[in-house]
Amino acid sequence: MKKKEQTRRRVAVVTGAATGIGAAITERLAGQGMHLVLVARDGARLEVHAKRLHAEHGIQVSTLALDLSHQGAPVRLAEWLAGAGIEVDVLVNNAGVSLMGPVADTDAARVRGLIDLNAGAVAELTARLLPPMVARGRGAIVNIAGTGAYAPAAYLAAYAASKAFVLSFTQAVWAETRATGVRVVAVSPGPTDTAMNTRRMPGKRAPGSVADTVMSALRGRGPAIVDGRLNTFQTFVFGRLLPASAAARIAERSLRKAALGN
Repeated sequence: MKKKEQTRRRVAVVTGAATGIGAAITERLAGQGMHLVLVARDGARLEVHAKRLHAEHGIQVSTLALDLSHQGAPVRLAEWLAGAGIEVDVLVNNAGVSLMGPVADTDAARVRGLIDLNAGAVAELTARLLPPMVARGRGAIVNIAGTGAYAPAAYLAAYAASKAFVLSFTQAVWAETRATGVRVVAVSPGPTDTAMNTRRMPGKRAPGSVADTVMSALRGRGPAIVDGRLNTFQTFVFGRLLPASAAARIAERSLRKAALGN
């Protein structure tokens, strides 16, 4: 009984928690009795989700409406957690955005904002919340990368590159911390049925399936896992077997119509 009570007092911070994969992950964590801190830009939607999680699971749920792509936002989150006296046991860096189209036709500020959120915020929050975990000898950090991390993707250039950073960064931090008692792992979903991915395409995974993979990754030992067998196979082919130039050309052909409409 004492062990169960200790487990229920653990706290997880999930970014991008209002919808999609992030919301599904919070469902799984709440089902394990973890208290939650939910972070997302849409404060109203976040509150609705938090009230439902509290009502269904009897856990404490705090929310913080915050755009992590803004300069200083990760600092604000870390300071907010410290001010509230919250000891973070699990951090899930899930918040992210995507941009489809040729880089030459894309607003440069939007490209920078994507990098700041998808890569910069992930790295900074990891660096800020990891030291207390290492000091305690326990904790976990899950960084959501993506199958785009394994090969260059024309028309999704900045997005795929940002996820490649997340994957490489997380694998390196895993190596640094694997003897500390802290679990660090990257999870790479492929096409998933979320508001960020509205294109019709076969083989889309459900957010709940990705969340199940995240929970499995937390129990595992390796530095990275790809969600779904088909995605695992594709990342092996594009990331290991094909030269980067060939992978980029294939991506260009497959995404051209969606990106350019022709």
